[in-house]
Amino acid sequence: MVAAVVVAVLVSSVGLFAFGRVQWPAFNSSNVTQAVTTVMQVAALAALGLSIFLLRRRKFMRGARVLSWAALSGLVTATLGMPLAATRLYLHGISVDQEFRTEFLTRLTDSPALRDMTYADLPPFYPAGWFWIGGRVANVLGMDGWEAFKPYAIASIAVAAVLALVLWSELVRSDLAVLAATATTAIVLAYGSPEPYGAVIALLLPPALVLAWGALSPVRGDDGRSANGRQGWGAAIGTGMFLGVAATFYTLYLGLAAFAVTVMAVAAAILARRSGGSWRAALPVLTKFAVIAAIAMLIALIVWAPFLAEVLGGNSPSGSGTATHYLPEAGARLPLPMFHASLVGLLCLLGTVWLIGRATSSRRAQALGLGVVPVYLWYLASMAFTVLGNTLLAFRLEVILLVLLGAAGAFAFVDFSRWISLATSDNPRVRTVLVAVGALGALAFAQNIPQVLTNEINLAYSDTDGNGERAEQRPPGAASYFGEVDDVLTSQLGPERSDWVVLTADTSFLAYYPYFGFQALTSHYANPLADFAARAAAIESWAELGSADELIAAWDELPWRAPDAIVFRQSAEGYTLRLAEDVYPNDPNVRRYTVTFPEELFDDPRFAVTEVGPFVVVTRAAGA
Repeated sequence: MVAAVVVAVLVSSVGLFAFGRVQWPAFNSSNVTQAVTTVMQVAALAALGLSIFLLRRRKFMRGARVLSWAALSGLVTATLGMPLAATRLYLHGISVDQEFRTEFLTRLTDSPALRDMTYADLPPFYPAGWFWIGGRVANVLGMDGWEAFKPYAIASIAVAAVLALVLWSELVRSDLAVLAATATTAIVLAYGSPEPYGAVIALLLPPALVLAWGALSPVRGDDGRSANGRQGWGAAIGTGMFLGVAATFYTLYLGLAAFAVTVMAVAAAILARRSGGSWRAALPVLTKFAVIAAIAMLIALIVWAPFLAEVLGGNSPSGSGTATHYLPEAGARLPLPMFHASLVGLLCLLGTVWLIGRATSSRRAQALGLGVVPVYLWYLASMAFTVLGNTLLAFRLEVILLVLLGAAGAFAFVDFSRWISLATSDNPRVRTVLVAVGALGALAFAQNIPQVLTNEINLAYSDTDGNGERAEQRPPGAASYFGEVDDVLTSQLGPERSDWVVLTADTSFLAYYPYFGFQALTSHYANPLADFAARAAAIESWAELGSADELIAAWDELPWRAPDAIVFRQSAEGYTLRLAEDVYPNDPNVRRYTVTFPEELFDDPRFAVTEVGPFVVVTRAAGA
């Protein structure tokens, strides 16, 4: 694993550095980057094919493994890095969800302390694992958080892909491992890469479930030996470590993975009871399950301990929170990708048939099937929870379903090809046709990934970056003034940005500069300890005040740190802030509204008012 990580980091670093040395045209205005991406994908897939050939023939095994690591990480780097080569931003730019993710990375680049992405004096609610590692990497390299997001995201996915390959190699034949890892990596690149910290867990989940079933299952495996005897405690420890890492990266995926492992433990206990004649036969299964849970919880505490300590200390979350108040159309129906007329649909159909057909004879099929079933149960539970005014955000699990079925589809293709070959008396022409069909299908899917990600790539070129530039060379947006706003704040407040709290509706400012915010983008991304609704009500009440004395008195009575500065937008009516409120169950689930402050409210020597482009920066004098 260490060697694989080194190879992936080297390949992604060299590739991204090389891409950055050339002046490429924007992806959304030229087909040049698509053409170069396709050439690189062909080279990566050809190298993967060569590694499969060598591994299957058991020739140059070490070299073939290294080649597979380099080629797989190269596929990730080319598929994501080349289309984004002419922009400093990652998929989805700094828009909506990517805004708070960039803000979190910026926060942890500024300091290794586990602090909330927005609010001062609060621990983070969202798992900080992926962001903390990225922040430390950016800090060492001397990069701003927003600037490090793209290369770190691509490199982390490349690393996760080769780690998944190494794990697959410990569970199945080496050539099958490369095939499964390539299929799942391509699916994650197409459908999961905009959330890089989730993509990391999605790539590792299928082999981790096979590992978990090896730890828990008392039945015989694919090779005729006892799965428990072959894997045993090593597999249990590995499963616990995976769940712990998932807890530090992505809570939702942890929930699904933990649910799947629990289903496995129940199934394994029932099988042990049947084979042993009493429930005492299930004790080894339950013991391993308890150890898995204990290891996962201990690792999870690395990032969750500060939040839990705050809650246990008496700072309880306000209300029920709105993080799960979102129900798009994709979350209101069961996903059935196996019936979609597409390459991924065909792969999922093959996988579905294989999972059902091999359910009693293949431990891999059992493990992946025991992952697919909880996904559908989660969807149904999420839809049922809408009656209670919440959801379980099941729509975000669609990529997990695709990855599990895609892994099964890769194994199915091998099995079906073998059966077809046997039915034709091992005709070499038939084998050649089957290999060619598989290779061309992989290429067809891979070269279409940039088209699947077209909207996300376009936003990376159309959003204004932290240098005030727009990669597609069109006039930048209001964010081009953020540098001047920052100059005003640092000159009037002080150079240490993380010492100050800024109230602004242009929260992308906080994604570029590590000031703390008084209010988050929306309640869905706000720390539940911050009391988003009460803060919004306070902001609205300030706009109704008649003097600076009343405003300062209101600030002094706040239960939270008051703003040291406010960044308004200018309008004919006064200074404005455009805020957001939750309107679930409507879709969209956010309503924007404007709060207007009279200019006279800040006509006082205790405030400094500075106009910067479309913004008005109001700072509070020290001691005022």
